[in-house]
Amino acid sequence: MIEIANLTKIYRVNPIIKDLSVTIDDGEIISIIGPSGCGKSTLIKCINMLERPTSGQIFIDGEEITAPGYDLCKVARKAGMVFQSFNLFDHMTAIENIMIPQVDILKTSRQEAYDRSVELLKKVNLSSKAFSYPDQLSGGQKQRIAIARTLAMDPEIILFDEPTSALDPTMVDEVKAVIRDLTHSGKTMLIVTHDMDFARSISRRVFYMDEGGIYEQGAPEEIFVGPKREKTREFINKLKVLNFLIDTKEYDFYGAYSKINEYCIKNQISYIKTNHIQSIFEELTQGILMNRLDEYNVNFKVIYSQKENEVEIQTLYGKEALNVMEENEGLSARMIRAFSSSIRYENTKGEYANSLYIKVE
Repeated sequence: MIEIANLTKIYRVNPIIKDLSVTIDDGEIISIIGPSGCGKSTLIKCINMLERPTSGQIFIDGEEITAPGYDLCKVARKAGMVFQSFNLFDHMTAIENIMIPQVDILKTSRQEAYDRSVELLKKVNLSSKAFSYPDQLSGGQKQRIAIARTLAMDPEIILFDEPTSALDPTMVDEVKAVIRDLTHSGKTMLIVTHDMDFARSISRRVFYMDEGGIYEQGAPEEIFVGPKREKTREFINKLKVLNFLIDTKEYDFYGAYSKINEYCIKNQISYIKTNHIQSIFEELTQGILMNRLDEYNVNFKVIYSQKENEVEIQTLYGKEALNVMEENEGLSARMIRAFSSSIRYENTKGEYANSLYIKVE
């Protein structure tokens, strides 16, 4: 079992991980996802002490590996790391790369290390490459050698730091196949990855990291199908959000039209759909809401899903329940309907009483 308590890691003055606490059970397969720079790799490097935490504690099987004076070689035996850049010794053959850690750290005899390395090369389907040097291997083969080297230490925990990100697409599947096979080994595995399909298929639990910690966690279906929190939903669906807070009738609407145009160009949204977005913005805010609300406070969001290639407009407004589209046959309402494929209203609680969701045609 891995127990992490109040983990913080600061680089210079920048907090990468802030007060993170989590428990990971023996044999769990966990994928760690999130935007670049959110602390995914830092977290797993702290677990095997390649990065020393600024504060907080990490326990493996009840032993505090962050305690002063704890034997770091013991950590290396408990938690093995597979890097995205392989980290093989170029001057050694494949089998020597697997043997050396066994001899140097485990103090295994060279013959025992050799025999074990031969078995592991068979496991990763590279027996024929035993005496090849790294520059004679493909990226996928190098990564499989790196996995075999980690397995040679027989760690309780295997940490994968984006194991397929440095590979040519044609080589990714061979490495994934080895990792899938390892899920039946009973070892605890933490996998940092940007491959959402792989994470969904292989994991028992998924951590979405953001804001310096585990922003949301759950079973793969919970995270990839029904994420509860906004940033998780934006990341999973590759949502690009443009937000306007309109709190005065003197708001710079011309500036907003320009920002919508820039946003649409950046996300390669069609010219026709761009016009529909601008028209809905104008008719809903100036044509309807400005005339219906006593206190003008509107949160207008344009949400583009790269995954679905769809645009939805979400508009939050008012302190009292008011569906401005219900039974509204005015010109502005008719134009909004003409430029949309669906309109949904919800009476909500919180700062705004009303939510209007418009799918742009």
